Amino acid sequence: MQDRPVERVLDLTDPSRNRLYNMTLEQARERVARGSTEDVRGIDGSFALVARDGLAVRMARSLDRPLRYFLAKRVDGPMLVVADRIDTIHPCLLADGLEKQFQPSYTRMVPAHYVVEIRLVGCPDPEPTYTRFFTPSRNVLPADPDEIGRRYVGALAEEIAKWLRTVPPAEPIGVCFSGGVDSGAVFLVTQHVLRSLGMSPSRLKAFTLSIGGGEDLAQARFFLESLGLGLFLEPVEANPESLDSRDAVRVVEDYKPLDVESATMALALCRGIRERYPGWR
Repeated sequence: MQDRPVERVLDLTDPSRNRLYNMTLEQARERVARGSTEDVRGIDGSFALVARDGLAVRMARSLDRPLRYFLAKRVDGPMLVVADRIDTIHPCLLADGLEKQFQPSYTRMVPAHYVVEIRLVGCPDPEPTYTRFFTPSRNVLPADPDEIGRRYVGALAEEIAKWLRTVPPAEPIGVCFSGGVDSGAVFLVTQHVLRSLGMSPSRLKAFTLSIGGGEDLAQARFFLESLGLGLFLEPVEANPESLDSRDAVRVVEDYKPLDVESATMALALCRGIRERYPGWR
């Protein structure tokens, strides 16, 4: 088959999963369609976007959102299928009678913080171009840990505040909490921002996975009790036999051992929260 322009584009992403703070979804798509890195850099929020401009198809995503694509060959021209997950792409190809072309390893992930552009299909793979839209400067902060910490925590507080303003006022909120520096910072800043915005901190819980006790629960308890915040701790008990790495592979669509291990624990924690506290975010 000779190289031909992409004839059909199927965007199977869920638009409701985008969280945009400074523009509408349509305005964000228009920015991606133009392909200007400065325009895409100006999109504030969490997003996975696909847009077409003539013969060019452009895709972009933030760090927290997956975005995969597959280019299928058809008689009347290539078909580009874009989705959050591999198991969304496969049924689409099956419905079009193209399932024989499908291999999971043939799907491509759009890298975070890049505008990926596809114009023509190569043989056998597409030849996209990658243009980075998020290029923060390095080594620009003063050599002052207090100032670096202030800016880091300040940026975290700003992002948490944006998200909290989108959550219904009475809805409960949970933080996955191990008692380490990362989850500890997120929990404390979330509590601070809730108070700063005049929201009730009683909506907040620190959920810690406990598989027969373990270091995480002891660390989490010590962290919170030493600050007089032990009442926020909510251990989620899980049976070691309930942990299923195959389920984690299915969810994350990845086979890297560290990712699978983390996903297995996260799934157990989320499952326990849903069972005991169905209303918590």
